[in-house]
Amino acid sequence: MNEFKEKIFMTIAEHKLNLIRQIDELPEQSLVELEKIIMQLKANLSIQPIKKNSLKMLLDSWGDLEQDFPDITDCPPVAEDFF
Repeated sequence: MNEFKEKIFMTIAEHKLNLIRQIDELPEQSLVELEKIIMQLKANLSIQPIKKNSLKMLLDSWGDLEQDFPDITDCPPVAEDFF
């Protein structure tokens, strides 16, 4: 789990650096417009958790399958001599 968190933080850091480089290349008037847009959207710039029942709701919204699954014969594995 620790590696997963590190990858997320590294990805966020890379995106921040990329944004900084792009902002540095913008003309001054674009920066003023960008600041206005950010101020308008500031309340919505947070990470929202996913609803826990969203997958269940999606699966419930799907209809039944129109075809049946074929029968599968499950034979026991064949014994092998290793020594």
